[in-house]
Amino acid sequence: MAQAANPGAAIANLFRTPELKTKILFTLLCLLLYRVGAHITAPGIDVNAITAFFRNTGAGGGLLGIYDLFVGGGLSRATLFALGIMPYISASIVFQLAGAVVPQLEKMQKEEEGRKKINQYTRLATVALAIAQAYGFALFTESVQNAVADPGWGWRFQMILFLTTGAVFVMWLGEQITERGIGNGASLLIFFSIVERIWPGIWATFEYVNTGAISLFALILLTIMMILIVAATVAVTVAARRVPIQIPQRTMARGRMRESARNFIPLRLNAANVMPIIFAQSLVIIPGTLAQFTGIQSLQPLSDALQPGTWLYYVLMAFLIMFFTYFYTSIIFNPIDIAENLKKQGGFIPGVKPGAKTAEYIDYIVTRITLPGATFLTIIALLPVMISEWINVPFYFGGTSLLIVVGVGLDTVQQLQQHLLLRKYDGFMKKGRVRFRGRQPAG
Repeated sequence: MAQAANPGAAIANLFRTPELKTKILFTLLCLLLYRVGAHITAPGIDVNAITAFFRNTGAGGGLLGIYDLFVGGGLSRATLFALGIMPYISASIVFQLAGAVVPQLEKMQKEEEGRKKINQYTRLATVALAIAQAYGFALFTESVQNAVADPGWGWRFQMILFLTTGAVFVMWLGEQITERGIGNGASLLIFFSIVERIWPGIWATFEYVNTGAISLFALILLTIMMILIVAATVAVTVAARRVPIQIPQRTMARGRMRESARNFIPLRLNAANVMPIIFAQSLVIIPGTLAQFTGIQSLQPLSDALQPGTWLYYVLMAFLIMFFTYFYTSIIFNPIDIAENLKKQGGFIPGVKPGAKTAEYIDYIVTRITLPGATFLTIIALLPVMISEWINVPFYFGGTSLLIVVGVGLDTVQQLQQHLLLRKYDGFMKKGRVRFRGRQPAG
């Protein structure tokens, strides 16, 4: 496990270097602008009608609820940033998946100029998705009773303009944090959107205890289980199977080959991260969402059967999460590329032939470690639902939000750690697995 350095000294060191201090303050300023915009209601909407709809119809537990979680409640408050960073995230995922099936995109992803073009395509796709989602949100608000004073095409164009502009501005904020701040711009925006909604739920839980709706014993048990779940999430997030490699190096004096110090390739236990849970949730809630907004009565029995807490919900979610974990891992992880890059550097895995055999060996390891990773994702997605149903907590302690918060938090600490070490300061961690989340350089 990682050994912690003095956190107080590490935090003080963050502000000793003017460059790093500027990056942190700039990031905080961007996050402040984002959260302010996420509380400004779009013109012409009765926000009380929208919030009442989410509260009374159970829309917060469906597809809209998942979206609202990622935008920090901006959707349920009908704010200027109601779309948040999600159009940009969706466009990025589309091009990432397309790169695995379209050879031309795959080639562009490996070249600097190609990556720049893909980034430009992603921005254009973000605008297109934002326009489509803004139009859909305009239709949704018109369907809510007393939410819009003057519905019609004029109102729809106005909403498309405001929400698309807001989505583009949020995308720009995320890119600025990545380029001029501490990095992980889009992830940090989602991180703070989720964290902001945790505190009201915690205070509401204490109010439930005061009124007797939740017993003190249940609260203590809930706290212990949350701590254990968070600890397990951190452990699995940083866990990796380290594959040893060796790269021979030529000495400058006699031209002989010598063996370099051993290095390794860390293969993450949970390479797919939170994406399998998102894909599974999106599919499971489709019948309920369609039944709610289309009024098709034939979908209602299926919607009721797939409500959280039913046996069909648990079985289907478990199957989909396991399937999408293997599917998404196969999309984002290419053992052939790793084997080729290792071979070009003259490196090899001890006891394994370079080339095709190395790719097969890495693929074999990834297939084996993906199973415990998929099992963990299934547990972390379903256990909070069971706890919520059992104790009746007033907020949803979901696996999706937990994985995002833990993952982004660890990545941010790692980036700050690297900044400190580059400037000869002590970091947050002296040594430990937290620095092995990414792939180690082969050389």
